[in-house]
Amino acid sequence: MTWIYAVERAVKNNVPKVEAILKEHPYLLDLAMKVREGKTEVLRNLDRYVEETIKSVEKSGGRAHLVSNAEEAKEIVSKIVGTGKTIVLGKSMVAYEAGLRKHLEAMGNDVWETDLGEFLIQLADEPPSHIIAPSLHMTKERAEEVMRKIDNELNNSTHEKIAMTARKFLRDKFIKAHVGITGANAVAADTGSVILVENEGNIRMTTVLPEVHIAVAGLEKILPNLQLALYEALVQAAFGGLYPPSYVNVSSGPSSTADIEMKRVSPAHGPREFHLVLLDNGRREAAKDPVLWESLLCVRCGRCHLHCPVYRVFGGKWGVPPYSGPMGAMWSAVVYRDFGPAQLCVHSGGCREVCPMKIDIPKVLEELKKRGLKQ
Repeated sequence: MTWIYAVERAVKNNVPKVEAILKEHPYLLDLAMKVREGKTEVLRNLDRYVEETIKSVEKSGGRAHLVSNAEEAKEIVSKIVGTGKTIVLGKSMVAYEAGLRKHLEAMGNDVWETDLGEFLIQLADEPPSHIIAPSLHMTKERAEEVMRKIDNELNNSTHEKIAMTARKFLRDKFIKAHVGITGANAVAADTGSVILVENEGNIRMTTVLPEVHIAVAGLEKILPNLQLALYEALVQAAFGGLYPPSYVNVSSGPSSTADIEMKRVSPAHGPREFHLVLLDNGRREAAKDPVLWESLLCVRCGRCHLHCPVYRVFGGKWGVPPYSGPMGAMWSAVVYRDFGPAQLCVHSGGCREVCPMKIDIPKVLEELKKRGLKQ
């Protein structure tokens, strides 16, 4: 029952907010269509844009790593990080997909999620239940219970008190961190820039304070240019119900300065190293699929979840973590070859109606049902 209370509160808080945002800022609908066109262009010419992205990252002084699967991702990141390090993480579903946090912990590193929702599920040792609100299944009361692991004096706390407790604990980790690892809301092929949208400020500190910044992204996050990459960040934030976002971060290589004779040198005050890890893990194969390719258009706004009757009953248990809900049923097939979650879809169609990318999710899930039954 706790889950039901939590999701109903989220629906009441989020759904009217998104509708109000889109009504007040109608240009966002135009941006969404431009993002769809840009993502479609990349998916139809994926190898060319991957190659361009890698060259652009190296041109800006960073290093790019193309990996086929989760094991290769862990191997590359392990070599960069080493052991005995303090590591801070920005929220990243791809990092979860690859199992990075637990792998780095097993190597002897002190690793901490810095997004409040991810921090809560790390403390609870639970999987995420929503693509942008990973602790959506937790009521405020449950969140307070989990946070007592770092402050056992919490009692009848407000939302603000819980957030401040996390802030106090994590600030020390930011200062001590050797490595910051993030995901990417979008990656610009023409500049190699990683775009990150947030509200807490944790991603900004994760990308700037440590000596090394590693961004981990799926191939589908590539867009043709920086303009469209920025559009994707705005669309994701708006359709997720958080607009305008508090922060939009653009990272293009390591830190640099040109204050001496206008000669650009690196590093400056921020990271001395920047690495972009591009993960395939089934995405190339999906991009060639006549039906499944459309799932790669997803911008991870999580709006489909709250308009889906199945998700409102099963929550994060529907799908293979970290991918849940209608989009998660598609992505469980893309990266895990698991057709089981698609079988639960009742084809209400609400997901298709609210998707900013106009993905025909019911059609994709219908096809996955057929493939699952054949299998």
